[in-house]
Amino acid sequence: MENISDLTDAELAVWLETAKTPEGTRAFFAQLIEPLGDLFESALCDVYVNLFTRVLERACGLSAVELRERYERVRRRTAAPVSVANVFVLSRVTLGADIAVTSVVLDAAKKRFPDARIHLVGSRKNWELFEADPRIGFLPAPYARGATLDDRLQVSIGLRNLLDHPDSLVIDPDSRLTQLGLVSVCDEERYLFFESRSFGGDGSETLPVLTAQWTKQTLGVDGARAYVAPMTPNELTPDVTVSLGVGENPAKRAPDPFEQDLFAHLERTGASVLVDYGAGGEESERVDRVLRPGMRTWRGAFAPFAAQIARSRVYVGYDSAGQHAAAASGVPVVCVFRGEASERTYARWRPHGAGPVAVIRDDDPLAAACAAIDKFLGKS
Repeated sequence: MENISDLTDAELAVWLETAKTPEGTRAFFAQLIEPLGDLFESALCDVYVNLFTRVLERACGLSAVELRERYERVRRRTAAPVSVANVFVLSRVTLGADIAVTSVVLDAAKKRFPDARIHLVGSRKNWELFEADPRIGFLPAPYARGATLDDRLQVSIGLRNLLDHPDSLVIDPDSRLTQLGLVSVCDEERYLFFESRSFGGDGSETLPVLTAQWTKQTLGVDGARAYVAPMTPNELTPDVTVSLGVGENPAKRAPDPFEQDLFAHLERTGASVLVDYGAGGEESERVDRVLRPGMRTWRGAFAPFAAQIARSRVYVGYDSAGQHAAAASGVPVVCVFRGEASERTYARWRPHGAGPVAVIRDDDPLAAACAAIDKFLGKS
């Protein structure tokens, strides 16, 4: 990270030129920006602030000094208003993070402000995870991960027109919608910011636990928890739900022939199996290669599949949104966890919920995964 903290203006200019295309923007975030948060090290939060305020200054004409000064104030603010008419909770953009982190904030906001209208601000597919909850409204603010840097920043800046209203509160759980708290979207007195990358320090608590601790500290709410509330149009009730999704990170996959052998074992259990096809492409091709006769597949949006996860007896997958949906629903989880950036990355993102969880980190995970599946199905 030292080379990032010492990035010269000329080097930054090259990166910003690269980020004028969607492909260059993906590289900009993946190689330069996201590693500063993935390690969950407090010191890297300051490196990120110093770097991205320079990005905002060059790309949007904002003052880097003023952005840093504001950030120092809001990262320490813990005073919530006594009552408000509207609470705007910003999406974390990715589905798994909206379950593990944002849903805890939503749960706390409902308890702290029982008469307020609670809005999830983000994309419809994320709101669909909570669509069946009558307390959670939806405010569209789509943040396209395939867009250019300029398009993403314009979404961030435009949020003030949506959120800066009297008698309201904005809760930001380290959202990319504000570029992790750097872009001001309302008056500071009506804004609470959860710096999830540093909260918890050197501890090993999971993100749902840390978010609950933060909501107790800021909102005075005990017992906030992760949850999902998707609509449930189809009553499939599978025994086992499976996702082979890896969130565009192939390092999370176990090497072949793990998936083929895993599905062969699932077939031998005699359990009914529902497999998510994912978003297509490489993930769907892997599903096609390992499916066994009689196994059903799910094609479509993730939220309805999360409803199927909640009704299943066991969930099996890699580190992705499915594990958090299962954990939040109290469904036993078998998670093969690989490719993490650091030990604290694993500690933060491992599944956490009321049900039993088997996290498998073995180099050869098949035996452990099969044993956990048998145990949770009552076959061992």
